[in-house]
Amino acid sequence: MSAFRDLVADMDTTLFDTLADDATIDGRPVRGMFAAPWLAPQVGRLNTGIVEPHLTVRDADAAGVEKGTVVMVIGQGYEVVATEPDGTGVTILVLRPV
Repeated sequence: MSAFRDLVADMDTTLFDTLADDATIDGRPVRGMFAAPWLAPQVGRLNTGIVEPHLTVRDADAAGVEKGTVVMVIGQGYEVVATEPDGTGVTILVLRPV
């Protein structure tokens, strides 16, 4: 791995350790950043248009996750409806309440 990739991996570890929520994917504990649509996320003065709850996790934690996989976060159960890797080492799990 290059020095840059090592630095980015260290940064991701710090960010997820500090900012992420505890969650489980099919009972396996993970750390992820949960976003809820009812909070009306905004970028500057523009609404983002995000309507589904989603959990952003590291690619390694998303490995093997398929549609229908059960995710528990903040005491609520969700079903994965889509996975969206972004090419930077994280994957967004698009969720639907169950």
